[in-house]
Amino acid sequence: MLVLSLLPTVLLALRVAASPAPVVVRENLISLPLSRKFNLDGSLNFAEQDAKRARALKANGHAKSSGLSSDAVVSEPVSNQVVSYIASVGVGSPATTYELIVDTGSSNTWVGAGQAYVKTETSSSTGQPVSVTYGSGSFSGTEFTDEVTLAPGLVISKQSIGVASTSEDFEGVDGILGIGPTDLTEGTLTREQTTLIPTVTDNLFSAGTIPSDLVAISFEPTTVEAVTNGELTFGGTDASKFTGSITFTPITSTSPASFYWGINESITYGTTTILSTTAGIVDTGTTLIYLASNAYSAYVKATGAVLDNNTGLLRITSAQFAALKNLNFNIGGVTFTLTPNAQIWPRSLNTAIGGVSNDIYLVVNNLGTPSGEGFDFINGYTFLERFYSVFDTGNKRVGFATTPFTTATTN
Repeated sequence: MLVLSLLPTVLLALRVAASPAPVVVRENLISLPLSRKFNLDGSLNFAEQDAKRARALKANGHAKSSGLSSDAVVSEPVSNQVVSYIASVGVGSPATTYELIVDTGSSNTWVGAGQAYVKTETSSSTGQPVSVTYGSGSFSGTEFTDEVTLAPGLVISKQSIGVASTSEDFEGVDGILGIGPTDLTEGTLTREQTTLIPTVTDNLFSAGTIPSDLVAISFEPTTVEAVTNGELTFGGTDASKFTGSITFTPITSTSPASFYWGINESITYGTTTILSTTAGIVDTGTTLIYLASNAYSAYVKATGAVLDNNTGLLRITSAQFAALKNLNFNIGGVTFTLTPNAQIWPRSLNTAIGGVSNDIYLVVNNLGTPSGEGFDFINGYTFLERFYSVFDTGNKRVGFATTPFTTATTN
């Protein structure tokens, strides 16, 4: 495993707003440092590891829409996940610190994969068995409520947490801090399949600690392995991180994307439509951008790219890069454009993923199934590092805005 010691910042908005729209907050912010892990186990290439998460997300969404809920229908194949963001989170009083994956693609918070759970005077068992299956990983144990400290002054008094008695494929971490849609927790308490568990964001909002039930995320493209390049904001948005206004689009009604942070969008390469308006998801835990197989094939044909077996990514020549056109995502009536530079993997990090230092790799990959199945794309981290994003539980919508890095020639 190659560990990238990035320290993005998690920020808390403390002011109360009367408007249902996200309040812009630039003061009184509390930060929680994160570290990013680059997780390559050597058994699969870079893209194959990332694609395992993509396939599991879609498969589990279909299972949930079919009413198969004996396990939590969320997916984060941690042992094969290419990028993980880790937060140091305190549980109990006095608090024990756990290293938890911060995940917008799942919603349960749990500990005990590595460091054992330490009971204190604030620990209370509900007696409920809790069990979650994450693609290639899983945990099972007992639900507790406990005090959770995200940062000094940012404390949840009675947060539901799972305490793992068994877990698989969570080496190097203690569990997950889930900040996905609350509905993803349905079926995780195995005695009560319809029970929903409030997320940490939900509980911060219901306690009046934050003004809105939302999380906003800022990433920045980077070509180095160690840099502070992110910000996660609970309850508000940071105007210093985006340009113009935020465009919001409602959570899609199309299943199974509707169970996640799912939206509707269409995609063009230059002026040619390669994916008509359809449903997919936005996911910080997926590294690449995934397209339905027909859209992927159209992109490959248009770019002239070939598949690189070492990385699993598409590879283009310098001449093809010079001719590369914009990749446009139409969301909520607004076009968000990935420039040619934004469509390629940072060349300075090629060797970190098993590639050749001077080659040019694309960040678009194949979802493996045709469009029309209710889950036809994933806008992953390589999309989100060019756009500010807002995940708004209270208003059931996702927002995007351009940033100073949207058109940066970073790669």
